[in-house]
Amino acid sequence: MIRLGRRPLSAPTRARGAWLPSESSLSRAPLDGKVRTFRPDPTTRYERLSARPLDALDSVVMEARDRLTNLGFFAAAAFAWILVAIVLMTRDPRIDTGAGYVGALLIGLAFGLTTVPVFWLAVFRRHRRIAYHGDWLRASRRGAWVAVVVAVFVVLRLLGAFQPPIALFILALVTVAEATLSVER
Repeated sequence: MIRLGRRPLSAPTRARGAWLPSESSLSRAPLDGKVRTFRPDPTTRYERLSARPLDALDSVVMEARDRLTNLGFFAAAAFAWILVAIVLMTRDPRIDTGAGYVGALLIGLAFGLTTVPVFWLAVFRRHRRIAYHGDWLRASRRGAWVAVVVAVFVVLRLLGAFQPPIALFILALVTVAEATLSVER
């Protein structure tokens, strides 16, 4: 006989998928009152994104210190961009000559702080989600190069001396210097 209405509480049904633990694995690993979540294997390839479980994060293999360092750099960059906005809205470099140099320094700092985590994440991705010793130092050095180049470009523009050949020469110098310093041994 088919009964309409609620299901009996004694027989709950549960959806099964590749990411849900079986009863035998539950008996081996006690839950201690916590919900088990899916921790994806970085070598697993899914046919399509919709086949991936809802709670699977790509960043689960990233160390917490690396994630917090990335967020810290982005927060410092946001603060630097706020300072850039304040200086650009409140100071006029034609009236106050020091405002142009302060603005150049802040714009360079903001660009540098913004690019440090981007450089680190690019290397982290290229190394297949493995953070090697020295990756943060290399990313910080590249961010410092960006900060210096942007600040020099802004100062050259303020002085009226910015020209494409000079800019290309500065970029070539920075590229050669960084290539020399970042050779992987």
